Amino acid sequence: MIMMMGSQRDLDMLTANGQADRRPWTLEEAQALHKFMRDWNNALVESGEFVEAHGLSAPAHARRVSVRDGVPVVTEGPYPETQEVLVGYTIVDCESFDRATEIAAQLADTPFPEHAQLDRPWYVDVRPIDDQAPEPEV
Repeated sequence: MIMMMGSQRDLDMLTANGQADRRPWTLEEAQALHKFMRDWNNALVESGEFVEAHGLSAPAHARRVSVRDGVPVVTEGPYPETQEVLVGYTIVDCESFDRATEIAAQLADTPFPEHAQLDRPWYVDVRPIDDQAPEPEV
């Protein structure tokens, strides 16, 4: 599973929502990003390595649920203490973890406009899916 990380600020730049201190992306810049993602996904489909991919809505639409003293506690997003969140994921079925890392590196190199003020370079995490429940060592 390849997980793309981002922040509410990253998404706000893409949608021109909010941030007076940052120049929003133009429609053409956002379309270039979408073309890159579409081409990247299509290459995975053509190679037979694509399984599934989804983008997630902005963290502002999320809820965090915990339980305290047996009572559910719901916090509406965004979470001020959270710097980054999962913004989308892609599941690939490929020959090795090294190949998955190679695919992930292509996504980490997603283009962005020169004027974009990123808080940190974009990155992705890649982790194997473990369908086996962990068992205690005997």
